[in-house]
Amino acid sequence: MPDPYVCDPHGEPLREARDALDLIGEAWGRQATWVAVPVERLHDDFFVLRSGVAGEFAQKFVNYRIGLAVVGDVSRHAPPGSALEAWVTESNRGEHIWFVRDLDELAERRSGRDHSADPR
Repeated sequence: MPDPYVCDPHGEPLREARDALDLIGEAWGRQATWVAVPVERLHDDFFVLRSGVAGEFAQKFVNYRIGLAVVGDVSRHAPPGSALEAWVTESNRGEHIWFVRDLDELAERRSGRDHSADPR
């Protein structure tokens, strides 16, 4: 299983669809099936669901069949009972978008999946 492409934790906040496409391009170039984005690289708008940023960002990854892992503590953005908390919970049940504590958790979750059917 190829390692995920791990986004640099330093740099401008990621917010636009083109930012997602740049990450996807990097993943394709490295033959990675997942991109790990540190929570601190995501613009605050990502965590405000009504802004549409998270939905647009995530949809790019789903469309290109590249997994997106948001790595780090999102609790300050997702208080109990919030819409974001519900989305995080629902995403973590799926196959494409995960919110994980660290890269070790991502590796553990990925090792439990069968990626042999990946058409890429």
